[in-house]
Amino acid sequence: MAEGDPNGRPRLPQWLGRWFDNHSAGAGERHAANVDWLRCLPFLAMHAAALSVFWTGWSLVAVAVAAAAFLIRMFAITGFYHRYFSHRAFRTSRLFQAIMAFIGGCAAQRDPMWWASHHAQHHSHSDAPGDPHSPSLSGFFGSHVGWFMTGEGFLTRTRFVRDWARFPELRFLNRFDWVPPLVFAILVFVSGWGLELWLPHLGTNGPQMLAWGFFASTICLYHATFTVNSLAHGWGSRRFATHDDSRNNWLLALLTFGEGWHNNHHHYPGAARQGFYWWELDITYYGLLALERLGLVWDLRPVPAHALARGRIDNPSSRSAA
Repeated sequence: MAEGDPNGRPRLPQWLGRWFDNHSAGAGERHAANVDWLRCLPFLAMHAAALSVFWTGWSLVAVAVAAAAFLIRMFAITGFYHRYFSHRAFRTSRLFQAIMAFIGGCAAQRDPMWWASHHAQHHSHSDAPGDPHSPSLSGFFGSHVGWFMTGEGFLTRTRFVRDWARFPELRFLNRFDWVPPLVFAILVFVSGWGLELWLPHLGTNGPQMLAWGFFASTICLYHATFTVNSLAHGWGSRRFATHDDSRNNWLLALLTFGEGWHNNHHHYPGAARQGFYWWELDITYYGLLALERLGLVWDLRPVPAHALARGRIDNPSSRSAA
């Protein structure tokens, strides 16, 4: 039975209301540390839906769309959700800010205000009490997915993102973060339906394109992104003596477009690049350089020489951040 409000009107159960309106969370959420399985049913259903690839079959075009969807949305998460919205590592226009916020939202990892607020809290308490996703404190499951499945993890830490709250378009995405992934899923399905109708020799259709281009691609994107929380604080090497367990890992850096240079990042979070040296592949940074050439972003913050020399554990020799 639906719960009622003080005026006697029936309303949806709170866990169901939170599927559609993030502002429906109650004050008690702030201290809810247990996993809210009912609220997280859509997240769990995404994993089940990805198995539909075994029913729809595959085609080259569907797999190519899945790969492209992964690449574009990974860049939106790493370049904008992380380096722009979380660390203000460069500047851009309000229009392009909104466009990339929407594209990042298509990754179904909530909105940039929520994402940036929890990331700011992570840096404020990295691997210490208060860190929302430290593997040393909450284990692999807690740091990989468990932290955002709790009532506490559901809330936006507004004190960290007051500057972004000035923009009504970002506040809209913060409240209705399901809109971008739904729009993206519909576009993927319609494109598959259109290809089946007009280019049938490509061997794809709406359900197949949805299964590969949205569900399977999004699940791969989820867990690639989550590895930075669960694995990059224990698996790899340390160049700098930071006050946490952050590590540099070339494999995670390849998987996440540069985010695996995590010890570098925790040492100097404000830089637009996380691969501090030329041999540290940072695909996101190269993408930002391309956008800078196009005039879409500017003022990319570099890694200063003093940051490269400070707090070194390994032998700095005569390296430079070329």
